[in-house]
This record gives sequence, structure tokens and C-alpha cells, in this order.
Amino acid sequence: MMHTLPLPDFTHERVEVIIGRRSGLFIAVALHSSVLGSALGGARLWTYPHWSDALGDALRLSAAMTLKNAAAGLDAGGGKSVIALPEGTMLDAERRRAAFLDLGDAVESLHGLYRTAEDVGSTTDDMLVVSERTEHVVGLPDTVGGSGEPAGPTSLGVYESLRATLERVTGSSDVAGRRVTISGLGQVGSRLAVRLSAEGATLTVTDVNPAKRDLARELGAEWATPGEEHLVPADVFVPAGIGGLLTDDVIDALDAKAVCGPANNPLAERAGAERLAQRGILYAPDFVVNAGGVIYLDLEAKKLGTRSEIMERVAHIGDTVRRVFDEAASRGVTPLEAAEGLAAERLAAGNRQSALVHGVA
Repeated sequence: MMHTLPLPDFTHERVEVIIGRRSGLFIAVALHSSVLGSALGGARLWTYPHWSDALGDALRLSAAMTLKNAAAGLDAGGGKSVIALPEGTMLDAERRRAAFLDLGDAVESLHGLYRTAEDVGSTTDDMLVVSERTEHVVGLPDTVGGSGEPAGPTSLGVYESLRATLERVTGSSDVAGRRVTISGLGQVGSRLAVRLSAEGATLTVTDVNPAKRDLARELGAEWATPGEEHLVPADVFVPAGIGGLLTDDVIDALDAKAVCGPANNPLAERAGAERLAQRGILYAPDFVVNAGGVIYLDLEAKKLGTRSEIMERVAHIGDTVRRVFDEAASRGVTPLEAAEGLAAERLAAGNRQSALVHGVA
């Protein structure tokens, strides 16, 4: 589901907007910041009502990537790319390939200031097509020696964040018997649902794709009507689809103790963080919670540790969430403001020291 949002403030270093010469599709590559290094952020292939919605999505997502990469301690700036499909458009294999070749040209035009990767709607195989036009792409398939699909690391980071959130609102990080609602069963949401089910959580799930009901049945999870899942009582509500879900109306009706999920920009308005706080609902900022994939992709590309060491670092996202909650409590601010503050400190310092993975540089 796409929630049309107003264009954000323009704070970007550079934005490339093209109509792909092969595909004829609108493509935006947004470089928000390269203060900490070459920007890293995925390429989203999605349907938008209007090209301005796609541009706004690229601007918001790239700004969030700056915060995400800074808060994660990566030597990487923030960027994002979007390939926009007009409503009702279905891509055949030839036009899909053309679209990602066009994206490769757009990424190459930034001369290494931005590296792309797979994201919602795109795959590691699509990134292999991008690599035909630029070397500034990460997350290629395992079969060609790449780091592969990052959904696993992202899901691990979300799981550890959820445990830290449960610890704060229930007194225990144990998920067994806890009520969790997952809105969106894509690659990350599905992985999380499978793990939580195996550990005894009481799950309610939903997705705009009705075929996902099969997974709900397999897991013994309750299925909620899309758009009504926030009304189900839960310990933690997990937004795991497209951004903008948490509108004022949804927040006012939300029946949960906390919000913690992988969806980028789940708040329709930044003021939603304060609205959640006023209702006593704890909010784990998305750009901290969902950083597992980008940590994995960046450190893999730079060969900063073995895969097991990198995954261990991803697991420590839960500790970052705890730090954000502590900082918010001590300063009397929302967790969103606390997390933004931690990222801003690093950006202000322009810290370009190499990230460490348990002592491995």
C-alpha cells in the first residue's frame, strides 16, 4: 500500500532524475550525504501514482539512509534510488532488464559517490544487471561471489531490536507468549514471523497480498484484514511493509505497547513519534532497527571481518536500541529524537575512521 506523502525538505547533495533511455521509466537517484563516505542505499522498484511520489520517496529514503548508516557506525553516507512504475504497469523480462541497465547508468553518473543494492521490488539478480553498467553496486548473487540477499541480516537485526523493545515494555526479552502483530510479509517480515512462531510468540499477521495467508496458516498465526491490523491488541506492532503506515488516525487507534519494525519511514509525519509517546507507546526508530542489511552489505563489500563476525555485529543492533531508549529516557525526549541525535553527533564530527567488527578493521 502506498501512502502519498508531501515532498520533504530538500537537504541533499545531489539528485539525478532521468527517463531511462531503454525502459522509458522514471528513475531517481538521491544522494543525501557523503560526509561519512560513499553513500549506500538500495534500489526500490515500485508503483507510484505520480512521478513526484517516486521522487519524494527517494528523498525521504535517502535521508533515512544517512541516519541509518551513521547510527550503525558505518563509514558510509546515505543515498537511495527509485524506479517508478506507472499504475497498472507490468514489466516483462526484457523491460525489467532495460530498467536496471538504465539504473546502472544513473548510478555510474555519480562516479562512486553512491553505491546501490537490492531493495523492495528488486533482487540480487537485478543488481547483477546493474553491474553491467557500473561497479558501484553491492549485494550481487552468491553464485558470482557476491554477498547475496541481505534480508536475513535485516531480519536478525529486527529480531534483536524486538527483544530489546519487549525487555523495556514487559521486563523480559523472551518472545514466548508475547503478542506480536506483523504488518507486511515480504522477505524480512516473513523471516521474522517464522522465527517468532518457532519461539512461541502469539502472532497476528497481514499483507496486501492475499496469497500470504498460506504462510499465516502454516505458522498458526491469526490473519488480520489489511488496514485493520493495528486494532488487534499486541505487545509489539511490527510495520514491515511500505512506509507511511502510522498516520495520526492509525496511531490514535493503535492497540499496542510498542512499535518496532523494519519498514522504512513508517511514520506518516515526524510528529507521529511524539504522538506515540503521548499515548505511552514505545517507538523503536526504524533506521536503527532495520540496519542489519546495510551493515552486512557494507562490511562484506569492504571485507571488514568474516561473515560470522559481521553477523555478530548485526546482532548487537539490539544493544543500540537499548542505548537509544536509555538516551531518550535520560534526556526526556522521544526515541526518534535520541536516535537522530546519536547519528547527528557522528555526522557533525565527520568521523571517517574505519568501522570495527570486534577488533577486525
